Parts: sequence; C-alpha cells; structure tokens
Amino acid sequence: MGKTISCSVLLSLMSCFYLLFATALDTITPSKSIKDPEFIISRNGTFRLGFFSLANSSNRYVGILYHQIPVQTVVWVANRNRPLKDSSGILNISDDGNLVVLNGKTEILWSSNVTNTAPNATTAQLSDLGNLVLSNGDDAGSSLWESFQHPSNAFIETMEISTDVKKGRKVEIKSWRSHDDPSDGNFSFGIEPFNIPEFVIWNNNQLYFRSGPWNGNMFIGLILPTVAFSWFSVVSDNQQQTFYIGYEDSNHNMLTYCELDSQGKLNERRWDAGKGNWIKSYSIYHTDCDVYGKCGEFGICNSTKRPICSCLKGFKPRNAEEWSRGNWSSGCLRTTPLQCQRDNNNGSGADQGDDGFLEMKMIKVPAFPDRSSTVNGECKDQCLKNCSCVAYAYDSGIGCMMWSGDLIDVQESSRGVDLYIRLPASELDKGKSSKVIVITTVIGGIVVITISALFLRCRMLKHKGENSIGVKLQQLPVSILKNLAPRQTTSILRKS
Repeated sequence: MGKTISCSVLLSLMSCFYLLFATALDTITPSKSIKDPEFIISRNGTFRLGFFSLANSSNRYVGILYHQIPVQTVVWVANRNRPLKDSSGILNISDDGNLVVLNGKTEILWSSNVTNTAPNATTAQLSDLGNLVLSNGDDAGSSLWESFQHPSNAFIETMEISTDVKKGRKVEIKSWRSHDDPSDGNFSFGIEPFNIPEFVIWNNNQLYFRSGPWNGNMFIGLILPTVAFSWFSVVSDNQQQTFYIGYEDSNHNMLTYCELDSQGKLNERRWDAGKGNWIKSYSIYHTDCDVYGKCGEFGICNSTKRPICSCLKGFKPRNAEEWSRGNWSSGCLRTTPLQCQRDNNNGSGADQGDDGFLEMKMIKVPAFPDRSSTVNGECKDQCLKNCSCVAYAYDSGIGCMMWSGDLIDVQESSRGVDLYIRLPASELDKGKSSKVIVITTVIGGIVVITISALFLRCRMLKHKGENSIGVKLQQLPVSILKNLAPRQTTSILRKS
C-alpha cells in the first residue's frame, strides 16, 4: 500500500512538473539557462538548441541542429568564431537582457548584442521553424533579435535573405571555413538589387556568381529544375528600397534546406529517410562558366565547348598570348568600331542604318542591365538611337533590358533569352559574305563533279564501242545539261 501511495505521489509530482515546465522546454529565461550538454527542443521536435562538437575537433559550440535524424546536422552556430575549449559552457540571458555564451571563467564568447529595456521579462524561444527568437513584454510581441536575421551557412525554409538599401542592412548567409570549422569562410550569399534583383555569391569582396535577373517566375539563365523556381520568391519594394528572397518547399513532409559550402557552392539538401542520410538534390553552381566574368568583357562561355571561352562575333582577344594559355580574364575588344562612334568622332552625327544587331539565342544576359518600360518592338529602335547602347534583350516579365559599356558574364544557357549585340554593318556583312562563299563553293563543286562524271562516262561508252556519244548525251537529264557551260558541252559533242 505504501509503495502504491509513493508511486501515485511520484506520478502526480511528475504531472505537475510537466504542466509547469512543458511550455518552457523550448525556451530560455533569465532564471532558466542551459549548461553543456543540455539543450532545448522546438515544440514540434524538429530542431534543438544546445552544445555540440564537430569531427576531428574538441572545440564546443552552441547552435541549432535538426533533432529527429541520426546524422548531426548544424544549421546555425552562435559562437562560430570563438569556440569553447571545454565542456564548461553556459547559454543564458544576461543581466542586460542579452542572450550570451559564457565559458567556465564567465567570459562572454558570444552575445546577441541588443539594447533591451526590460531584461527581466526577456525570453529566448526556439520556434518550430528553427528560428531562435529573443523577445520581451515591452514590444507587443515583436522580437529584439532572431537567428534568422543572423544566419550561418544554412538557408532554412521560411527564412528571408534581404537587403535594405536605406538602412544599409543585409541578411546574408556565410560559408564555413571548412566542413569541421564553422568560423567565417570566404563566401557569402545574398540578394543585390542592381537595376533588376539577382541573388549573388561573393568571394570576400569580389563578385563570384550571379543568378541572372529575376523576371517574376525565374532567374534568367539560372539552370535549376523547373519545380525549384516555385520554392524561391523575390519581393522588391523599389520605393522603400527593400529586397527579399524567400525559400519554401511545397512538400512540408520532407526536411529540406540550402547550404553554402566552403567552396562557394549553394546546394539544396533533402533528407532521405530510406537511406538515412542527406542527398543533394541540386546545386546552384554547375560548371566553370558559372564563375562570374570567366571569359572577361565581350567574351561568351559555353561549358560544352573546348575551350569554354570565345569572343563574341565582331570581337577579338585583348591579349592573344594569355588567351592561348587559357587565361581569358582580359576579355575581348572590337575588331571594328561602331559606325555611330566614327560618325560622332567626325562630327557628322550617327547614321542608324550603318549599325545593326546580331541575334544570339538562349543567353544568360550580361551583368548590370538597364531596365526600360519600352515594349518589345521598340527595344531595337531605342537602342539604335543611343550610341552607347551596345546590346538589348527582352523578357515579358521584365520588359526591355539594355546595356552600355562592357558586356560581362555572358553565357549560353537553356534557360536564357535572346540577346542582340550591336555591330557595325561591315561585321554583319561578313557573315552574309561567308554564306555566299560557302554556297558558291558547293555549287561549283557540284558542277565540277558532274562534268568529270560525264567525261568518264563518255570514255567508257567509246571504249565499249557504243554507236554515238551524242545519242547518249541526248539521254542525259536536261537539268544536268543546263548546268554545264556551253563551251564545255560543245567540246564534248565535237569529240563524239
């Protein structure tokens, strides 16, 4: 009986404990911190926040990980640049209301670093989406700080990568130094407004990759599975100068996220429960042609050709020696100046008829286009009127795009649009002349072969004692006789 009462009391105490603290299993408060190796779990059980180490390292970090899978998968790290050297770490809310990581000496290794007017009412909650949110009762539920606003190397569903031009704020993901070192790497991923929004990858401060302009449905020139474009959304507020790119898969039953790896590749990973591991469903970066400006100014890249770089028609390598060695960074220059430039230099005014456009099919358009509200049929005329306009393209979701100055990062792409390159008439005529030469050569070859076959036939017939070659000639098709020169035909008849 005593044992029964003891068990009942124990169960009652456990129930009361659960009712009191169940709502706090996903939350840190000023009175409730976590110590290594403790953790908190999101209410849906998908994510946990706690301490971890990486392979080949004894360093300890505080971060957010997927909770219900056997493979350790980290999507956010607090103290990525200042690891704990032992298991003495603590994550708590400090007296000033900041979320902090402390070592055994109570030194602050990381802080949310916000101004908090009500530190005693502050909580840090891990949401079902994997977002760690610091908030208090003073701001009507608004957050003071969020991990989604300070990401590591992972682009999680419902997170927004953004740029606020007016406030000078950017939310970007930053690569790890290596697979077992989460400190800041060389690459970052974000959205750049340019004249038309694009997402980009930077290598330190150098542009490394660009998606191509967003047309409302896709990034022009970016090769992705068709369904993948539905997972991305871009919101542009030109008036407020704010730009967002969101990511959300329609299949909410599958764990999915994007990771910027230490080599600068953005890969989407999906959890395969059958294999018990992550699989890479696609990568943003495919070939060397995806490296920004691989072929330099006025060069074009095609990963299926060798070499992959060539100059646009009407252009030649700026440095032939470097080009022959496979260094295309110096790009190309015009072989013949535009007629409008020569007219302007002579003070005679531009003659629009002397320049034209070369059509190039399915192209990832060059970087930094100017956008125009001009309708498709008027793009060409508008570009011709401006001598500094060197190319144009049209997309129904964007409108007319025009380029002045150098054309850079041009690539052949199955998801591109038609690009029209401005050339002087002499360069356009070269193409026509070449076609004429080829056609003339082919026709001449046919005539020569026909005459040779006729001579051979005549000799064979004469050798066999045929009655009359003239009769045989009359039996030849009229079309062949018409193609023969009159002098040659007469000569053959005389011999007969």
